[in-house]
Amino acid sequence: MANRALAAGGVSSGQVGVQGFRLPALRARIVFYVVAAILTLFFFGPFIWTLLSSLKQPNEITTYPPVFVPAQLRWDNYARAWTKVPFLTFYINSFIVTILAVTGQVVSATLVAYGFSRFTFPFKNALFMLVIATLIVPWEITIVPSFILYKYLGWLDTLKPLIVPFWFGGAPFYIFLLRQFFMTIPREFDEAAEVDGASPLRILVQILVPLCGPALATVAIFSFLQHWNEFIQPLIFLNSTENFTVSLGLRAFQQVPADPGEPKDQLMMAAAVIASVPCILLFFAAQRFFVRGIVMSGIKG
Repeated sequence: MANRALAAGGVSSGQVGVQGFRLPALRARIVFYVVAAILTLFFFGPFIWTLLSSLKQPNEITTYPPVFVPAQLRWDNYARAWTKVPFLTFYINSFIVTILAVTGQVVSATLVAYGFSRFTFPFKNALFMLVIATLIVPWEITIVPSFILYKYLGWLDTLKPLIVPFWFGGAPFYIFLLRQFFMTIPREFDEAAEVDGASPLRILVQILVPLCGPALATVAIFSFLQHWNEFIQPLIFLNSTENFTVSLGLRAFQQVPADPGEPKDQLMMAAAVIASVPCILLFFAAQRFFVRGIVMSGIKG
């Protein structure tokens, strides 16, 4: 009887079912997007506040209640922050350290992960567990022996301590990530290449590496963020201003005397934005590879 009544009214029971199903799904989708927007604003809020504060006038920094949107955008704060300290020198040093350290970390981690994923040798699993176990070793344990070693080598107050060690062994997390990705690639590729006379190194470079683009991009992004934002090691190993990286440059900016009667908080905010620009550009440029690397890694143990 109900179906006849619905048919007489021009609405079928199937349409009612579809509408009844779509309404809860639509509500759930709306709730999801609202919650996502709130969380995005919550996590992105500090950066928005920093960006707006970097464009404020000096009197707006100390105004109470705080001014959220500046009355006049002061883009000259960035020029003043750039010239307060030798930011160009800090940028060059950071790029040198980051590019060379990232290259060394990616290359060494790839070689080690390739060995653990493709070869059989005595104590293989025990050695891999030993590599992973180093993740729990606090860096405070190694910083003093490292300082003594670099002092003996004459590397203090140079960029070498921030570059050379990363060419030997990569990092345990990156080795694990790449090993998991290598293990998802069928061994038939290796066997076919061996039949054609390819060496293990040629198999890695010409076959496996092109297939591991997302994983390598993920490692490169993580490594870039690590070295660009590193503060403790440059603070310990570097003394001269001409060798400072961006992170130490921000610290040096805090110690620059302010103009009489004028706060420099807005300039500090501008300096922080300047320091974070490469990381922001890198993330937006490589987020596609980053997401693919996270999703596709760790599938096979």
